[in-house]
Amino acid sequence: MTALLEARNVTKVFGAGLLSAGETVALRDFSLAISGEQPSVTAIVGESGSGKTTLVRLLLGLAAPTSGQVLFRGKELTTLTGDDRRRFLKDVQAIFQDPFEVFNPFYKVDHVLALPIENFGLAASKRERRELMESALSAVGLRPEETLGRYPHQLSGGQRQRIMVARAVLLRPRLIIADEPVSMVDASLRATILNSLLTLNRDLGISIVYITHDLTTAFQISEDIIVLYRGAVAEAGAVGLVVQTPEHPYTRLLVGSIPAPDPAAAWQGERVLGRGSGAARLIPTGPSFCAFHDRCPHAMPICVEQAPPLFQTDPTRVAACYLARDSPVVAPEQMTRILAGTRP
Repeated sequence: MTALLEARNVTKVFGAGLLSAGETVALRDFSLAISGEQPSVTAIVGESGSGKTTLVRLLLGLAAPTSGQVLFRGKELTTLTGDDRRRFLKDVQAIFQDPFEVFNPFYKVDHVLALPIENFGLAASKRERRELMESALSAVGLRPEETLGRYPHQLSGGQRQRIMVARAVLLRPRLIIADEPVSMVDASLRATILNSLLTLNRDLGISIVYITHDLTTAFQISEDIIVLYRGAVAEAGAVGLVVQTPEHPYTRLLVGSIPAPDPAAAWQGERVLGRGSGAARLIPTGPSFCAFHDRCPHAMPICVEQAPPLFQTDPTRVAACYLARDSPVVAPEQMTRILAGTRP
């Protein structure tokens, strides 16, 4: 069965700048497939610099991979033209971190909703266009009479973000790529926006790729999760397994860094790894190595000789760590099959 959107062994390398030497590998040998038949919610988490934004740009066709392929319904994304390109623009929608940057401050917010309706011929009259806009706004918890006719600066950040969700709803896409959609809003609005995304997934059958640095919200809304570190997959699988019983030391660091709701509990931060300040540092000796070795309390000589492959430690989980070396090795493209097993 052909996937709706697929990244197949994708690597993205940025060349050196005028004042710097070497290259930066932003994403390394990454694979993911989103089904066109079975709606899903997949979270991709990692700290700043882990490759999340690069992945978003690749999946949206805003950048081309250095190697590997990004495919829409089996066709190379960067080569789509005509009807295929139009279908991609309708079926795959994005919600970005800062909604204010999406709006033109000289236009009322109606414009950002009316434009896709006009471009895709969704309404035959102004009245029908208005009804579509009002329906989309209501679907994300906004009152049309309090939203339409206003300029972006007259609305809160949460309202602007929900308008962008409404814009995506208008086109009835098959997939929404949400890049840090709640990082700039307060806790109450965060819940509202995430609930809106879950409603779209449940009621309209829209798949969600949720990009975030927040492990807590990823756990709340996703079925499966992919943990990135410096462009490579550290751990992936069923969200309950990965978050509640993490196997990769980096995932343990992310989980352990979540502040406890207890003022008396000291925040552990990096200390959760248990690495002493006097621990020996290993020097990479091979062409590839584990990117986390310099922070890992379990680093072994093999970690700096060759990057660890993906080990399948459970039927619905993989981890790129030699601590799991007794488990079978799987190719990156097989991760898609393993993640599919996490969905009902």
